[in-house]
Amino acid sequence: PYGYNNKLEAMGVKCCVFNPLIPVLSLRLNNRDHRKIAIIDGKVGFTGGINLADEYINKFEKYGHWKDTAILLKGEAVWSMTVMFLAMWDYLRGMDEDFSKFKPDTGLPGKTGREGYVQPFADSPLDGEPVGQIVYLNLINKAKRYVYIMTPYLIIDHEMITALTSAAKGGVDVRIITPHQPDKWYVHKVTRSYYKILAESGVKIYEYIPGFIHSKTYVSDDKYGVVGTINMDYRSLFLHFECGVWLYKTKSVYDLKTDFFATLKMCKRITLEELNGVKWHETLLGSVLRVFAPLM
Repeated sequence: PYGYNNKLEAMGVKCCVFNPLIPVLSLRLNNRDHRKIAIIDGKVGFTGGINLADEYINKFEKYGHWKDTAILLKGEAVWSMTVMFLAMWDYLRGMDEDFSKFKPDTGLPGKTGREGYVQPFADSPLDGEPVGQIVYLNLINKAKRYVYIMTPYLIIDHEMITALTSAAKGGVDVRIITPHQPDKWYVHKVTRSYYKILAESGVKIYEYIPGFIHSKTYVSDDKYGVVGTINMDYRSLFLHFECGVWLYKTKSVYDLKTDFFATLKMCKRITLEELNGVKWHETLLGSVLRVFAPLM
């Protein structure tokens, strides 16, 4: 609500508003901080799709059952997330802090008995490098056996379409889960408008019947995984401040795969026969709405 930051401040919670709305026409209004980060003592960190709202924990079913995904990190990887938070916080507050005082003393690194690598990453619309898109394309293009994706929005550009269809045509098992119940009907129409070109190339499309998928997860070949805040749409990939965690040969990669198949049991596959039977006016509406895709 308007002025909620002042209410929190009055209760002793330090709070900043990112890019507040001002009555001046500016491209900056398109830039949004879409990250979800929680850090405890610099030792534990969370990120993923989950916002602080009742529908995210299904206390209030706004669009049916809400399916989301997040990841918990402990140890050295949390420092990357701490720096992401502090960099934005200091900019908004007009401060210049010594970040090192927020870094816990973890001592010298030793053998942990764990395998694999964990790399949190940030994406900014101001640096001219679409990190989120690069991470996603890299994972798809490296896949040899499978790529499994969960995303609330499937509003993709030519480069992403080429990567997904080329992988499927090359024998990679490409599966994508999207919502059955939309949060925004017009965005869902655009998402569905991409189904046919993908399905014709062998990409398997599924919709989550119980409600809304808000997870943003990729898993590939039992090796690579990504959990984060980045949707497969223009705004997330090019206009928002985002973050994610790249995983390589960790046990959590298998957790992502297990979660995908558990979710798949509650999904319906969208067949090419169904897509060929879509009414012409529905196809036309999807094509028209695509023009406004960068604004969605």
